[in-house]
Amino acid sequence: MERVSFLRSLPSVRQTCGRVYELAKIDQTHHFRLQSSELESLASYIIQVINQTYSSCDEVPFHSRWRHLEAGNPQRISHIKAQWKCDQIEEARRLIDAVVVSVLLDAGAGAQWSYFEKETQTTYTRSEGLGVASLNMFMAGVFSSDPSQPHRVDAQGLCNLTIESLRVGFQVTDEKNPLIGLEGRLALLQRLGIALKNSPTYFEGQKSNSLFRPGNMIDFLKLKVVVSVTDLWSIVIEGFQAIWPESRTKIDEINMGDVWPLSYLNSDSVVDSYVSFHKLSQWLTYSLIEPLEWAGIHLNDLNLLTALPEYRNGGLLIDANVLVPRNPSILTREHEPSSEIIIEWRALTVAILDDVHKILLDRFHVSVDTFPLAKMLEGGSWKAGRIIAKEKRQDGGPPIRIKSDGTIF
Repeated sequence: MERVSFLRSLPSVRQTCGRVYELAKIDQTHHFRLQSSELESLASYIIQVINQTYSSCDEVPFHSRWRHLEAGNPQRISHIKAQWKCDQIEEARRLIDAVVVSVLLDAGAGAQWSYFEKETQTTYTRSEGLGVASLNMFMAGVFSSDPSQPHRVDAQGLCNLTIESLRVGFQVTDEKNPLIGLEGRLALLQRLGIALKNSPTYFEGQKSNSLFRPGNMIDFLKLKVVVSVTDLWSIVIEGFQAIWPESRTKIDEINMGDVWPLSYLNSDSVVDSYVSFHKLSQWLTYSLIEPLEWAGIHLNDLNLLTALPEYRNGGLLIDANVLVPRNPSILTREHEPSSEIIIEWRALTVAILDDVHKILLDRFHVSVDTFPLAKMLEGGSWKAGRIIAKEKRQDGGPPIRIKSDGTIF
């Protein structure tokens, strides 16, 4: 169980990814060659992207799902909150409900899908489209089991979801507006419903008539005098464990989620040859920080969170020539998430972006408290990854194609 506990922890992400990075530094990785000489140029490119949007690094917000939910209408969340006649804690519960579902629906949409929002008369694509669509579904009561209480997400509402409700909510038509992984998204939300029921400590709430809701985690957290990000992490990694497909890595019969074996790693250590990422769990954690802070719950130790090993950050490293595929066919084939090519790429993404962040701190002459990693991800690397992808490929897709099941990318 020691190995399980460690691999599910936040520190394990940097430590296990760091093992791969050390091998890359001595040219012993199997699939990508590291060109450290390109890191300074990459840092300059990220700074250029930041400066195009923000007058100073102080203005950059945290990387989170809320940025996508505000797409095209920065006041969208404020307008929603103004409609609610409830106390601050219930408001936070509703916002947590909304963002948890939105994060879980945030797997890559594909280049052909789009979403038209009637209210703003605007068409959105990719993460922004998925975000705005999920928020509008939340407001319509799609995830609630009680039509008289539409603005919530509860276990029964999730378990009752149908493919048709998601098809309508995302405006999907198979020929003209296809969305990648619709069935996988439905299965993921239904597993979320099961996860909520499986973890009453976190999700049942304190009222006798409470439903199992993601937002009820606030009742658990507000009992603590000092709240660390590790407290929130425990809820995310333990409370949402049931969302992971059965096909994932298992250690001691425990589904490890986003943890994968990399065969060429030394197996003598306590972590054996495993690399942990927890991308979706970290994305969710980043996205929960703001609604908790709006409710007066401030989190310590945010520096434990890492860069997200997903296709925008990872794609940036390839497009910027920091990582060079040893075999050019890597860029022409589609890969399973379990492929060692993908595992190596993701591990290097986490570790390299820590080094890029250090370069940016030095260039900006600021401390990590002023410009934490979460700001570099939002203002810089994720956005830069999207921009350079559009410059290099007509569809704006990543340089590596991944077969997604909706729970990683």
